[in-house]
Order: sequence, then structure tokens, then C-alpha cells
Amino acid sequence: MELGKTETKILTHLQTDARMTNQELAEQIGISSSPCWRKVRKLEEEEIIKGYRAVLNRKKIGLGVMVFVRVAIDSHSEAEARKFEQEVTALENVVACYSIGGDADFLIQVVSRDLDSYAEFAMSVIRRLPGIKEMQSMFVLKEIKPFTAFPI
Repeated sequence: MELGKTETKILTHLQTDARMTNQELAEQIGISSSPCWRKVRKLEEEEIIKGYRAVLNRKKIGLGVMVFVRVAIDSHSEAEARKFEQEVTALENVVACYSIGGDADFLIQVVSRDLDSYAEFAMSVIRRLPGIKEMQSMFVLKEIKPFTAFPI
């Protein structure tokens, strides 16, 4: 799907406030509500808009520690990588996982209540994932620019 100016405006506004009504969105981008609704539905059907979520303050819900974990695995076979991916996807404290290039194979983003609970999670869960050869934890000291929206 080709993104025109109207679609770009829709996406920009919805990334900022997905709770706005269709009428409010239409007014913000300068079109009537029916075509706005159709364009939003088309963006959803094309899976450009994949869903709507509330953005939570992790510290206020008791998740005071955020850690990025670089993981290297032993084997680079497709089956081993897929098994690792399946297991890491099922972990509640893992909020994101990326397959990466360079000197590691995966970058995992983990949240935890505190350092002690992260240490327990790292030693009893992450280290036990299939095929782990090496892991390095990088602790977030300060969130300078957390992800909020994609540039469009």
C-alpha cells in the first residue's frame, strides 16, 4: 500500500494518541469522518496498523530495572535458532527480542522488579535457554529517549 499525505497524517496522529475518536482524527487531518474511517480500516487491513495499546510507566507498575542482554548461541542451525526464539518468546519478563548481526546473535530486552529478581531470572532462566554460549547484561541507567513512535 502506498502511503499518501493523508495516511501519513493518520499514522502520525494515532501513534501520538490512539484513543482519539474518528471524528477528532478527521478534524485533525482535515477530512470528513467517513473517508477517515475508511482509510484507517484500510491501514488496519494492510497490517500497517497492527493494533492499539496503552503505554505504561514500567516503574509505576513495579518494574524498576530494564536490561538489554546480548546473547550468542552455540549452533547457528535454523532449528536451534527457532527453538531459542520459541522459548524466549514465552518468557514474560522478556519484552522484546531481536535477531542481530555482529558479535552476538540476539538482543533481548528484559524488565524486572529489582536487581535481585533480575539476577535470579538471568541465572535460572536466561542461562538455561537452549544453545546459549555467551550472554552479556547491559543495565539501563537512564531512559533518555524511549521508543514512542516511528518516524513517518
